[in-house]
Amino acid sequence: MLDLIILSLNFFICFLISVVIWCGPKVVESHSSSTGGAETEPDGLIFIGKEEDIKKSQRITAKINGREIVVFYHEGKFHALDSRCYRKISACVISDIDGQACIVCPWHKFRITLETGEGLYEGINPLEPTPTPKWQSKGVKQRIHKVTIDNGNVYVSPPDLSVSFDSDYFADKYKNGGELAMGK
Repeated sequence: MLDLIILSLNFFICFLISVVIWCGPKVVESHSSSTGGAETEPDGLIFIGKEEDIKKSQRITAKINGREIVVFYHEGKFHALDSRCYRKISACVISDIDGQACIVCPWHKFRITLETGEGLYEGINPLEPTPTPKWQSKGVKQRIHKVTIDNGNVYVSPPDLSVSFDSDYFADKYKNGGELAMGK
């Protein structure tokens, strides 16, 4: 009987994840210039969308020079991250973990802070007399992008690619129509 309950619960969770992905967040293609790249404002910022539209949808996916990013609006703040870890993070749930807003990948349960892109894991120190699990950092795993709001428009700064992060591998792998590219 317990097996049947667990199986039903797993089916229900898979169903919910499918609904979230199917109904998914809005996707925006950034404006293209004649060179095929994203349209950049004179100050170097890249237009993503209208502030009110993103507030309503809570998140939006954009493609900038072939690179997918997701802009989240959560608890009064905008956050932008690469849209790929191992999967698309735009379908992720946002949870509070140890006082930090984090995305939680529905497939792998990876936890990444919206503010810094740090990966979190719950670990113990075996040298403690009574080890208790505590949230710890794996370091920055996901590239974050600076968000600027100006006259009701949301802009993202282009990424500084002189420093690399784990998410860069997946951003490049799925860039411009890779096998798991946006919409496929």
